[in-house]
Amino acid sequence: MSNSVAVEGYLHVEGFEKFDRDAFDKRKVRAGFRKVGKLVTQKAQMNIALSRGQAGYPHNRTARLLHSINFKVSRSGFLVKIAPSMTSDMTAFYPAFLHYGVKQGNKVKALAPGAGNGKSNRRARGARADLMAARNAGGWRIAPRDNYMTDALADSNSEAQQILKSTFADALQ
Repeated sequence: MSNSVAVEGYLHVEGFEKFDRDAFDKRKVRAGFRKVGKLVTQKAQMNIALSRGQAGYPHNRTARLLHSINFKVSRSGFLVKIAPSMTSDMTAFYPAFLHYGVKQGNKVKALAPGAGNGKSNRRARGARADLMAARNAGGWRIAPRDNYMTDALADSNSEAQQILKSTFADALQ
């Protein structure tokens, strides 16, 4: 399981770099990318639905996260983006909280009037740094979860490459 989207969230199909994009039938290419988008989306949804909070994945309690995972084929048709999106029933972007986590403790706020030093009501030297260090040393309120999206792509990597290779071969004019 991975916890970054740097390299693992990318799939490249070898062998078609020498062709110009105009050499392909865009309808067939878009259809192939739609098929791959649907495959990886379903795999990501299954990762969450069947894990039941195990294997580092989030729990599936309300199915909001499941329904937020969608794919979108680019206008040119040579790219598909699969990611959770913010839906109308989410008050905040919930997948970001799951991926990055939330630290325990409150944000360091401004001092109350008259609680600081001098006319400008400032904290003592190093007091803010001490508060930040205490906050960072605290535990996780919501621990970062494993990246179910990159795992879904890794699990369906060979199948997606096979679909795209056959799509590019058929779409070549």
